[in-house]
Amino acid sequence: MDLYLPVANLSVNALVIIMLGGGVGLLSGMFGVGGGFLTTPLLIFYGIPPTVAAASAATQVTGASVSGVMAHLERGGVDLRMGGILVVGGIIGSMLGALIFELLASVGQIDTAIAILYVVLLGSVGSLMAKEAWGVFRANKAGVPPPARKRRHHPLVASLPLRWRFYRSGLYISPLAPLILGAVVGILTMLLGVGGGFIMVPAMLYLLGMSTQVVVGTSLYQILFVTIATTMVHSMTTGAVDIVLAGLLLLGSVVGAQIGARFAQRAKPEYLRMALAAVVLLVALQMAVGLFIRPAEIYTVQ
Repeated sequence: MDLYLPVANLSVNALVIIMLGGGVGLLSGMFGVGGGFLTTPLLIFYGIPPTVAAASAATQVTGASVSGVMAHLERGGVDLRMGGILVVGGIIGSMLGALIFELLASVGQIDTAIAILYVVLLGSVGSLMAKEAWGVFRANKAGVPPPARKRRHHPLVASLPLRWRFYRSGLYISPLAPLILGAVVGILTMLLGVGGGFIMVPAMLYLLGMSTQVVVGTSLYQILFVTIATTMVHSMTTGAVDIVLAGLLLLGSVVGAQIGARFAQRAKPEYLRMALAAVVLLVALQMAVGLFIRPAEIYTVQ
């Protein structure tokens, strides 16, 4: 069944978009990531303009994050104080991202910028995940338990002034660190339509030194409010949010996430990490190849 997307200005097969959302939701449920970092590239591969893909993916991530945040709040897995600072930073970042988005769009380079950022980010994150999973494989093969991660914030974080206590996270650090982290993720959310969890979670663990018990819930809390702000900013500035597209994606992702969660309970974590790393690297490779291939249509009208 074909549906017309009013903002993207093209017709799409609704079943294909729902299945795409379902596939991303499946990965989200299996690997514990928001999936926005895969939604935008997949939409671009399907033929959706990059600006509309990024803006609509952020809207889809907003809806998909609600149930996750509620579940973590119920079990006390959210540091509300830390999350609040991350949200403030994320809102500031989304406003800065809107200015960057409009600047790049005005010079006709927004599509290229989105593709390059995805290649760099996905390539880096995928490589790090693959390296970590491979280390676990080698340790298991040798019969040696992998070294436990030491919970310690980065020296740069320790050097920042104005320390606060974050009791739920077990930290005594400057609020400037999560504020800056939130701003960076807010910029990426605005430009790429990602929730930022694939960057936020490692940063919270290895830079801020947060407790693993509250990392995922606090990340989802930040993602929820920042993607709401990003959607509003996109609607008022770029006008690139296609609510029909976002609704189809959300419909598929809700179902896919439930199926993915069932798979995740039966698989070993290191195999899941390696599988996710492979998916991320393949998407990065496809985006990189696309940068050097002449498109069928050199110019697009939006």
